[in-house]
Amino acid sequence: MARMKPRLAVRALILHQDRLLLVNAYPDARLGLWCAPGGGCEAGQSLPENLAREVHEETGLTVTVGLPALVNEFHDPDSGFHQVDIFFRCQLGDATLDQDWTDPEGVVTQRRFFTRQEMKALRFKPDSLADVAWGDPSAHYDPLEAILK
Repeated sequence: MARMKPRLAVRALILHQDRLLLVNAYPDARLGLWCAPGGGCEAGQSLPENLAREVHEETGLTVTVGLPALVNEFHDPDSGFHQVDIFFRCQLGDATLDQDWTDPEGVVTQRRFFTRQEMKALRFKPDSLADVAWGDPSAHYDPLEAILK
C-alpha cells in the first residue's frame, strides 16, 4: 500500500431553527451515509473561501463561515487514502433549499435539515457530529478512524 499525503477538506455546521443541514456522503446515496456539506480545499484559497464555495456547490446556499468547531480525520487502510476534515460553524444567508438545484459535481443528490432527535435514526459521520453541532462551542478533535466502505 502506498502512503498518500492527507487530503484537506472543510465542512459546514449549519444549524437553522434547531436543525442541522446534512447531505448524502456518496453519489446515489450509497451506504445511506449523511455528512455535513463541504469538500476538498483548493490551493490559493483560504479555508473559509473553500468552504463557502463547497457549500454553495453542494446545497445552493450561501453561508458566512465562522469559527472552527471540529477536526476529524479518517483513512482507508487498504488504499492509503487519508482525509482531514475541519468543521466550521456557519450562518446562512437564506435557508431556502431550491428544489431545482443540482450539484455540479454530481455527488450530492440529497440535502435536508435534521433535528437532533431525527439524527438518532440516521447513519452519519463523524460520530461526534451531533454533539459538536449542538454542544460546547469550543473546538474538538476526533481521533483517526477507518473509513466506511
